[in-house]
Amino acid sequence: MRVDQFVPAFHRGDAIGDTAFHMRNFLRSQGYTSDIYCLNYDRDLEGEARLFSSYPAPATSDVAILHFALPSPLTQGLIKLPCKKAVVYHNITPHEFFLPFSREMADIARAGRLELATLVPHLDLALADSEFNRGELLRLGCRRAEVFELFVDFEKYKKTASAFVYNLFRDDRTNILFVGRIAPNKKIEDLIKVTFYYKKYISPLVRLIAVGKTSALPSYYESLVRMADEFYLQPDEIYFSGHIPDEEMFALYRAADVFLSLSEHEGFCLPLLESMVFDLPIIAYNCTAVPFTLDGAGVLIKNKRVDFVAELVDIVAKNADVRQGILRGQRERIKRYKEGKRELFFLECLKSLSGGGP
Repeated sequence: MRVDQFVPAFHRGDAIGDTAFHMRNFLRSQGYTSDIYCLNYDRDLEGEARLFSSYPAPATSDVAILHFALPSPLTQGLIKLPCKKAVVYHNITPHEFFLPFSREMADIARAGRLELATLVPHLDLALADSEFNRGELLRLGCRRAEVFELFVDFEKYKKTASAFVYNLFRDDRTNILFVGRIAPNKKIEDLIKVTFYYKKYISPLVRLIAVGKTSALPSYYESLVRMADEFYLQPDEIYFSGHIPDEEMFALYRAADVFLSLSEHEGFCLPLLESMVFDLPIIAYNCTAVPFTLDGAGVLIKNKRVDFVAELVDIVAKNADVRQGILRGQRERIKRYKEGKRELFFLECLKSLSGGGP
């Protein structure tokens, strides 16, 4: 029996791409024939994925799994297949976040949600990488929706971090880290406001580090640069890294004092887990999937009042007892996550579709 996966774009370092890669390898280890099909892929991944145009006709007993996070021709492609159909739902950012910056991006997000609704009646199984995402699938009328947390390759975090980058940022400043796309739902502007307050009222020795692609929505990124300038934040006080290699990102996790997320929409938020891996205390706004991913770890806040958040950052960064208490909770959470039976659960889901093994 074949179990193949569809992803619109297959990128190295992307949470969806990494999950598909891990799932493919696991399926093969269990005796399944399994490949990844996509519309495009990074040049160095040519041997790891195939173009969807080359997807062979499946048997009725085969399973096709679509990783859904944006509209694409793969949706209609999946609907037309005669095999068992499943989706792994990674969520779609609501279009309202994009409206002030890009009508095109807003239209894509709106189309994605409409497309998901058309897909739901054709699914034999829907998997969601958080309880929040599962709730959305159920509200759309999914007959069967299960929580299936991301496969995470924890081995990759054992890579050597860049000593140069670590030493460059590990100075007298309080480093506030955020990792994620530079997109409107992430509310980077709120991080800038917190950094400004911290600089003016707590200590001038502060730095905001924002790691993530800045090219996805240039108008939003440009608005952040203007805001930083209006708040008189200097280049050594706010740093947009863009997309960087793993060893540099790992160095920034190690050099940071606090991971701060004031995002207002997350489908899962992998950087929360990454912060736990690197023993970096987390402060995060209570929204969407964040409380499910934290699962009692970190510091979950219910308001984003700038003075409150900045003072909390200072306490978490500098109070050793508070910091260690947070880290103990995070270590327990990441231990539970690693011990999760995702692979076994996934196999049970496949067997329920096929009536047996490979």
